[in-house]
Amino acid sequence: MQSKDPSKLLILWTTAEKETALHMVFLYGINSKKKNWWDEVTLLVWGAATHLAAEDADVQAQIATALEYGVRVIGCKRCAENLEVVETLEKLGVELFYTGEYLTEWIQSGNKMLTI
Repeated sequence: MQSKDPSKLLILWTTAEKETALHMVFLYGINSKKKNWWDEVTLLVWGAATHLAAEDADVQAQIATALEYGVRVIGCKRCAENLEVVETLEKLGVELFYTGEYLTEWIQSGNKMLTI
């Protein structure tokens, strides 16, 4: 189980809206690491965001930048399987696994989470 740590942030990204991804999810996530606002930042790609991440070059470039700055980018493997984009996301560096238990433990731990 996750232990409570105020220096960790999970960004749960579920929207397929590109402008929100570029101008909120990645802007905040990348700057959070770049400017040391959080020690650890994890971006969880889930739901409709899975499709956007697999198909949009601008979003893919932001995933690469996030990884360069040390943002951990993970994704829901079930979503990727359902949308048939497992290989695409793995090539981008997205760590895929079945994330339901991970998210549940994060929420129950009381750690900080931003949901978009």
